[in-house]
Amino acid sequence: MAVNWMTWSESPWLARDFPHTTLVQLCDRLDAITTSALTTGEFLERALPQIAVELNGDWACVVKRSPQWASFASSNAITASDLPGQALSEALDRGAAGYVAGDGGHESSAIVVPLIDRPGQLLLIRGRHVQAESLGAGWALARVLSRAIVIVEQRQQEQQQVKRLRSTLALGREFASEKETMPLLERIADKATELLDCDRASIFLWDREQRQLVACPALGVEGGRLWIPDDKGIVGDVVQSGRTIRVDDAYADERFDKSVDKGSGYQTRTLLCAPLIDGDEQRIGAFELINKQGGAFDKADEQALEDMGLQVATVVQSVREREQLIRNNQQLTEAAVERVRIIGESPPIAGLRASIGRLAATDLPVLILGESGTGKEVAAQALHYQGPRADHPFVAVNCAALTETLLESELFGHEKGAFTDAHDTRAGKFELADGGTLFLDEIGDMSPGGQAKLLRVLEQKVITRVGGSQSIPTNVRVVAATNRNLVDAVREKKFREDLYYRLSVVTLDLPPLRDRPEDVQPLAEHFLAHFCKQANRKTMSVSTEARRRLQAHAWPGNVRELRNLMERVAFLSTSDEVETDDLAFILSPDSEDVDYLAGDVGLSEATNRFQQEYIRKAIKRVKGNMSEAARLMGLHRSNLYRKMRQLDMETDDDG
Repeated sequence: MAVNWMTWSESPWLARDFPHTTLVQLCDRLDAITTSALTTGEFLERALPQIAVELNGDWACVVKRSPQWASFASSNAITASDLPGQALSEALDRGAAGYVAGDGGHESSAIVVPLIDRPGQLLLIRGRHVQAESLGAGWALARVLSRAIVIVEQRQQEQQQVKRLRSTLALGREFASEKETMPLLERIADKATELLDCDRASIFLWDREQRQLVACPALGVEGGRLWIPDDKGIVGDVVQSGRTIRVDDAYADERFDKSVDKGSGYQTRTLLCAPLIDGDEQRIGAFELINKQGGAFDKADEQALEDMGLQVATVVQSVREREQLIRNNQQLTEAAVERVRIIGESPPIAGLRASIGRLAATDLPVLILGESGTGKEVAAQALHYQGPRADHPFVAVNCAALTETLLESELFGHEKGAFTDAHDTRAGKFELADGGTLFLDEIGDMSPGGQAKLLRVLEQKVITRVGGSQSIPTNVRVVAATNRNLVDAVREKKFREDLYYRLSVVTLDLPPLRDRPEDVQPLAEHFLAHFCKQANRKTMSVSTEARRRLQAHAWPGNVRELRNLMERVAFLSTSDEVETDDLAFILSPDSEDVDYLAGDVGLSEATNRFQQEYIRKAIKRVKGNMSEAARLMGLHRSNLYRKMRQLDMETDDDG
């Protein structure tokens, strides 16, 4: 086998039959392939056919010895017999290019050239028309090809590094146990500063409805949280446009908001901010890095942050969904479907249900009035769960159970160290109810100071934690309730008039149970079924006498009293039927609402008044059924009518 050998210094690569312009054009094409290629294999697939054509070869390939010579990449399908093993070995040993002349028959000519930047690899071009004069051009192309492969592999390494960063920030196992969004964001931001070698990092989540961006963490800012308008500063620009922004001199950029630096004493020099885009292609916030260590952020940092942003958005979306599911499950546990049903068919209750149905779809403040035990919280829950805020929290606060200091902390939260027992920062009920409903029970018992602070929140829709100064936007619907007469309280200067009008845009009055006796039986059956299920027993029935006794009772504790009674019966009774003995605490219909001594009446007149009131209530409780009323009072029907005539009471009976 005759081989013509040539070293690089001997290469006449500007040979007459291979013009310089042709080589430059081919190099330009290889450069374009290098720029667009994703892998080394893809690059060689595109480059080798062009190299073969330029050198008049039938095919070209890159070969390596491991330990036998084999094709690493080729423009055509080739076999081991197509490789001139001896020439390849000598070319590698000599570090020189060689031309192998063909025999004019089966064996074709070949050029073999070592790839200088690829130890152990060679470029092989083979074909009947390959000429020795092309050996110098082969040297030049091999150098270009070798360098191009190095560039492609460097890019692959960079992409692999980004993939590792993405994998690190995917948070998988490390952050899988995190159940709340804000602590998760703090951990991600901390990891980002380490991986991208910068001073600070913040993740901004976008509240589109409130047009706010909330940063976590916001280092140097009190409470570690920062709320800004969604169209302010560089972060606002990123969120609105969806474009990544890199700034080498923050103070020279007119978009940069210097107010945070002024408040904290920190100086921002360089900045990189990328949008957070979730799986639905929706922008949910921005990821910001500040002050690259040792210089400015570069294109590689920009690409890395964008890739991280994709992973962060996915993780945040997942945690938010899980957080929402947990909240919803807690809400469903605390307020089961049965609890928010308005039971009863009396006209007042039918009207209440209709009003709640209309009001639920609005955000109007509602004031619920009624005696203790009438179901004010149930009405508030019905307003919440029947409206668009049903997927967000329903949070109840008993204003009467808290002192003014505790009430403020409970409603608005507090910062760590705000007072003696404030060992940690704690969100208040307004923050916990974000997006949902805040129910303020017994609002009439709120202190004057608490009333003033509540009014400010309702008007400005922002809160400030105890011990803090940061204004936090709120998005809650407020429903209040009281068993007091707030009109009288306003008149007596015990309740703020402006707060009263703010809360009572719409008022719902819940009637006491004694005024709707027709609802006693449906309520009793509803509660009995519910508690029998809890007690893991068959639903009990109610005897006729027990029904009469329930109907005759005045229920001073209203629906709550009836509910508690049915709970005791369901858990303690040994019978399958509720009997009068189970209701032994009920003595007789009371008549405390009637003042029998009014006007200094005598015993006879007081007795008549008592009997009149007693009969009226008995008739009302059995829905006007005179036979049932007579039986309830231990009389014959005719004797009842006779008694009513004696008392000058109207009757529709002639007998």
